[in-house]
Amino acid sequence: MANTELKSDNLFEMMKIHLATDAGKELTKKIGLVYQINIAPKKIGFDEVSYVVDLKKGEVTKGKYEGGKPDAIFSFKDDDFIKVATGKMHPQIAFMRGAMKIKGSLSAAQKFTPDIFPKPAKL
Repeated sequence: MANTELKSDNLFEMMKIHLATDAGKELTKKIGLVYQINIAPKKIGFDEVSYVVDLKKGEVTKGKYEGGKPDAIFSFKDDDFIKVATGKMHPQIAFMRGAMKIKGSLSAAQKFTPDIFPKPAKL
């Protein structure tokens, strides 16, 4: 696996902190799903780094999900993930353009919105 620095790494670090706040705990209660997000530096499917956003336990971990199957798995290029997470690209548009691939439950995937991410001051 390539050891590249992804822009998304910072966002996931902020997400860990966000989930520890009251707002983050509300999210965990409201959504209660597990997402695995695969981020590729250049092309989906190559050199992907996986993150698990566990909105049941309220934690973010690097690596593939090991507790069975996540509710939904997303694959993005690094830049496209940043656009979706910061609200610059709507998730449905990203999906239709092929910038986001989804496996698993579509109803779970629909709850995956930019609202679950902390609002970065500057990325």
